[in-house]
Amino acid sequence: MKILAVCIGSAERLPGKSYKTGIYKHPVGGNVLVDAEGLVGDAICNRKHHGGADQAVYLEGSLTLDWWSKELGRPIEPGTFGENMVIDDLDNRMVSVGDRFIAGDLVLEVTSARIPCATFAARMGDPLFIKRYTQAARPGIYCRVLHGGAIAAGITVDYRPYDGEKVTMPEMIATFGKTLAAQDRSRYLAAPIHYKLRNILAVQAGT
Repeated sequence: MKILAVCIGSAERLPGKSYKTGIYKHPVGGNVLVDAEGLVGDAICNRKHHGGADQAVYLEGSLTLDWWSKELGRPIEPGTFGENMVIDDLDNRMVSVGDRFIAGDLVLEVTSARIPCATFAARMGDPLFIKRYTQAARPGIYCRVLHGGAIAAGITVDYRPYDGEKVTMPEMIATFGKTLAAQDRSRYLAAPIHYKLRNILAVQAGT
């Protein structure tokens, strides 16, 4: 695998909206530094729901974007979904929590699936896109940064699957907001999931 594109954005106003968003991202050339909070220079406007240590970097696989291009009948260029990196030859459906992506000094660990929001739907120009994205079961991938580093398009990526019980991206988006069975909850909690989800599941478990 390799990095197909590195994307950053600035704060821009959505058409018809009063607030600014960092969802408009575009490929950049040269090296981009990634630290514990994500790509240096990338805009994150709503830090209540975006960014932070456990969703510092948002990935998309090129095979998934190719699928969306066919599904939507138009090219989906890198950055369209607000992702920071596009990884060549990656299918989002194959990714699980705890999987690691290593590019040079950068080490990323998968924490959760991307959950679509109203800003994403507005970006895509489709008020029904939240439902469509959820039903497609090919969500984007959020990662924490275990070790920072500089990245650029063309750098080789070493993909290392998690060796524990799997919690896949399709499963995460399908179970979002739902109460899990005890066995599934234990499996989720055994994986290095996003801290917010961990807190929710701990409440469900009564701990």
